[in-house]
Amino acid sequence: MLLMTSIIASVLTIIFIKLSFAVIGLRRKNKVGLGSGGHDDLERAIRAQGNFAEYVPFGIILIACLELNGAPWLLVAIPGIALIIGRLIHAKGINTPPPDFSKRVLGMKFTFYTLIALVALNLGWALYALVG
Repeated sequence: MLLMTSIIASVLTIIFIKLSFAVIGLRRKNKVGLGSGGHDDLERAIRAQGNFAEYVPFGIILIACLELNGAPWLLVAIPGIALIIGRLIHAKGINTPPPDFSKRVLGMKFTFYTLIALVALNLGWALYALVG
């Protein structure tokens, strides 16, 4: 069972839905059907949603692989929580006018370091399982 992955993926999906509703709301407000129409707030919302959609699937896949391969729940939960935190910080940084680049950078550091850690954990756990 993928209990930890289910919880982490559910929380991330709630965040994605919130980001999507922000885009939809700004499109309606600004009467823009495609693109940002030159509206900075809409452009930020679009990029926050897009960036989320670009990075989160890799994290969820790696978290699921780790859990499926029998890693202890803490090795699954900690990177999952870090990914959630990183994505929240990034979304807050990109959506706060003017964009708060320090929060964006911190959010991306959390995301990249988490993805790198997940790669290392998956490779390490697979090697451990093969040898042990």
